[in-house]
Amino acid sequence: MSIAFTFPGQGSQAVGMGRDLAEAFPEARAVFEEVDDALGQKLSKVMWEGPEDELTLTANAQPALMAVSIAAMRVMEKGGLSLKDKVAFVAGHSLGEYSALCAAGTFSLADTARLLRIRGNAMQAAVPVGEGAMAAIIGLEAADVEKACEQVAAGTVCQIANDNGGGQLVISGAKPAVEHAARIATEMGAKRAIMLPVSAPFHSALMQPAADAMREALAEVARNTPVVPVIANVTVSPISDPDEIAARLVEQVTGRVRWRETVAWFADNGVETLYEVGSGKVLSGLARRINRDLGAVPVNTPADIETAMQALA
Repeated sequence: MSIAFTFPGQGSQAVGMGRDLAEAFPEARAVFEEVDDALGQKLSKVMWEGPEDELTLTANAQPALMAVSIAAMRVMEKGGLSLKDKVAFVAGHSLGEYSALCAAGTFSLADTARLLRIRGNAMQAAVPVGEGAMAAIIGLEAADVEKACEQVAAGTVCQIANDNGGGQLVISGAKPAVEHAARIATEMGAKRAIMLPVSAPFHSALMQPAADAMREALAEVARNTPVVPVIANVTVSPISDPDEIAARLVEQVTGRVRWRETVAWFADNGVETLYEVGSGKVLSGLARRINRDLGAVPVNTPADIETAMQALA
């Protein structure tokens, strides 16, 4: 049986996440302490006590979600899990790609935390608040959503940011263009078109200043070959070369997160079970909607870890 580990992205954060891991496992506590030290901030306090609006800030949510994922990984590794021996591929949703790469040894934990803090700040600063927007389009195929974007994109920015699967796509760009495309999508038969409560138009061409910032940041960070290939968000292909990994991470800031295609790629290449390592169960739910034949297992709590370790033994 072939296995892949996946790592969640923004939206999976919740106040209290990771606290049960820290209370149960010294390996998890050490991860949260190292992330706090790397950032010069008690991020763990924000994660466990809130307030929610502070945790939701992009610059906090991104390293926080990564910390929970890596805490769970460290606990499993202490219990005898060898990623190289047990797992065929890793992948992550947007910021989760950094978690995947940290888990696979491409980046150190401290460097990953600092990269995600830079990424979060750069993405927030790329577009003045109120000028960009994102909307979820429910119940249309990607090709139809593409057409809706094309109808409004002349001279402005409106593009698919996330193809999450299960009939859920997210568009991103200039606020008037996104609002117009959402109306067109509804007219085309979308079940719903929902403006999202986000602070910036992520994964759109408007994020180019953030992509430039990440190019500079990644150039200065040590990068190792991952112990297992990562499936890149923007290419849906396995990569292991450290320079290519950095290039794809830069592209990812302005490019589409092709999650539906990623899950389909896993199924087409012999993967039978996806373990979602970290906060929440979003990716597991998406996987079940994309391909019901795939196993989808959240690994979030101490009990989840115990169950996963028995299955992976």
